[in-house]
Amino acid sequence: MKLRNSIIICVTAFFLLVACSNSITPTTTNSPSPQAVTGTPIKIKLPVGYVPDIQFAPLYVAIDKGYFKDAGLDVSLDYSMENDNTVLVGTGALNFAIVSGEQVLLARSQKLPIVYVMSWYQGYPVGIVTKTSSNIKTVADLRGKKIGIPGLYGASYIGAIALLDSAGLKQADVTLDSIGFNQVAALVANKEDAVVIYIANEPLQLAKQGVDYTLFKTSDAVDLVANGLITNEKTIKENPELVQKMVNATSKGIQFAINNPDEAFLISKKYVPNLESSDQHLQMQVLQNSIDQWKTDRPGYTNPKAWQNMQSILLKMGLISSPLDLSAAYSNAFTPK
Repeated sequence: MKLRNSIIICVTAFFLLVACSNSITPTTTNSPSPQAVTGTPIKIKLPVGYVPDIQFAPLYVAIDKGYFKDAGLDVSLDYSMENDNTVLVGTGALNFAIVSGEQVLLARSQKLPIVYVMSWYQGYPVGIVTKTSSNIKTVADLRGKKIGIPGLYGASYIGAIALLDSAGLKQADVTLDSIGFNQVAALVANKEDAVVIYIANEPLQLAKQGVDYTLFKTSDAVDLVANGLITNEKTIKENPELVQKMVNATSKGIQFAINNPDEAFLISKKYVPNLESSDQHLQMQVLQNSIDQWKTDRPGYTNPKAWQNMQSILLKMGLISSPLDLSAAYSNAFTPK
């Protein structure tokens, strides 16, 4: 499987990085911090594992409003693949990254000391969508159907299998067709019976094209750990103040975006190329859908049950071979008070 192969590649990189550790310069200096000595902001490169997008509005807000700066941090966003990012955080080459929950457990199964310290998305943002005309009314009705998916890797794959599993279906009960990120076009053209999507975006594109659809959300079926902030055990041990500052500033950006979506949208135009020239109504709807996934009464908190569910699905998929110590995989100690 591509996802497992990606992890194997990452582990190989991990050992290469460890062997060359003397040549690695961490993004921050943990003890003492440069800020404590000189007053200079600590530089943080924060990988987000995607391209610039309105869904990262809270990070743009935290930069633009000075929340990171007020915390003594100079944060720059890095749009790169999250599998590599878990390795870089695990080896100490980076202090932080934004990744999805499954990446934490996959990395820890390969002895990378990743720790998830702040939940961002409160529900797993993946789903399966089909045309209403297909008469697929339940997840169980997907048995025997052809389902388009970007690939057999990453959050789309995990979310799809978890959703199927909730209805008693295995991967062998459907045909998962790797089609890249062409889900909307493939469904509209009737090349697939259903497609795996991110719920904040693709359903809106279908609606814009006048397609009546039925959406099955993974988060409605099972609670899984979604996108959040990770660090490593060394940073937590040697510089917990840095972790707390990063969590607080990021959480502040999320809350501002929730409370002030119009202003958050305007700020995002400075950071997302072509956002100004794109369909403004559609992109604002994407932001609103994302906000619905960020809202919570317990900002930053990660649910232990969601970790148990995530481990269970990874075990069923054979992506991890044995149960892990889940208590070491995440921490609620930095949850904003």
